[in-house]
Amino acid sequence: MSEQDPDTYEYGERQIEDMSEATLRVGQGRISGYISVVLGVISVLAVLAFRYPTWLTTAELRENYDVETLRLVLMGCMVCSVVFGVLTFALNRRKRLGALGVLLTALAYLLGGWGVEAGVVAETRMSIGVDWLVLDLLASAILFIFIEKVIPRYPEQAVLRPEWQLDLFYFALNHVLIAFLIVIANGFAPKAFFWAVSETLQAQVAGLPLLVQVLLLALCADFVLYWVHRAYHEIPILWPFHAVHHCAEHMDWLAGSRTHLLQTIVDRTLAMVPLYLLGASPEALNLYVVLAALQAVFTHANVGIPLGPLKWVLVTPQYHHWHHSSDRPAIDTNYAVHFPLFDRLFGTYHMPDQHWPIVYGTTKRLPRTFLGQLFHPFRKPAPAVEEASDPETP
Repeated sequence: MSEQDPDTYEYGERQIEDMSEATLRVGQGRISGYISVVLGVISVLAVLAFRYPTWLTTAELRENYDVETLRLVLMGCMVCSVVFGVLTFALNRRKRLGALGVLLTALAYLLGGWGVEAGVVAETRMSIGVDWLVLDLLASAILFIFIEKVIPRYPEQAVLRPEWQLDLFYFALNHVLIAFLIVIANGFAPKAFFWAVSETLQAQVAGLPLLVQVLLLALCADFVLYWVHRAYHEIPILWPFHAVHHCAEHMDWLAGSRTHLLQTIVDRTLAMVPLYLLGASPEALNLYVVLAALQAVFTHANVGIPLGPLKWVLVTPQYHHWHHSSDRPAIDTNYAVHFPLFDRLFGTYHMPDQHWPIVYGTTKRLPRTFLGQLFHPFRKPAPAVEEASDPETP
């Protein structure tokens, strides 16, 4: 905990560096170029998913797909990618983006295009869920970029703010590994905590109304994650892993994806423990997972939505932004994921009513690349450099 008294700390306004060069404006060719590239990537991934559904699609989603509808969507993506790519040439701007989008679409066509023959689905526990990656990326980007532009906390912050590519890579990596992480998490909880299972308790929980089950799941998961989160901050050997998540210096809907690979595995595994022990219905579990994912993205987002009294009950962007702040009163505070309750109970609550952080990130700057951050926790800290004494001082 910081020794700085929050009551005497001088809060201020955050100063955003000039991002005018990164701002997306109509007529630049950047918007059409990025759209072309995104649709080109989606087209390639979709064709590959058609060809290799066992390894590249998520079983739970696969069961609900209408193949002919997906073919029409794929055709639309490929056509639009080419149209937006050509548009960048017409605007005489960002031609490389447009060319890349068209080339990706051409690759998708050569791999089979929208008429590609669907592969045979075989039984497997492991898969790379590129379909879930594409769906979640599109839904999150459309929803949260819109909200961040309509009701931003920091209007000066560009969509393509510094290091957005790094966080997009983390987003993709976490989604590609989701099946692997689920297998680990589902395998750990039953084996390690089978002795704590109460069939009577699970039957009672499963008999509760759906929303009550979801609330119970959120409270129990929040209790576990609060202490896991606090351990990352207060146990020196664990902090370098969690510091990767904190080293983001600009907050938006992508920033929460920046998490060290080992922390991602640990968090998902330990979060499964209360969910496994409670034995809630599949409907309640699925609803909780969806709501928790939305809240995780929302609390990192660059949004200034006034939530009124809700900000004292739920973890909100303002609340979680303070957790990411390196302003002295906020260091090692606000560990909760869903509700501020446990921060209040255990003395780690920090929520100045009208103020937001001035500075984000870690007090000691981490490497700015994925590999640098991946290996950061395993590096020996640099030895402290003693200041030279004044020769005239006795």
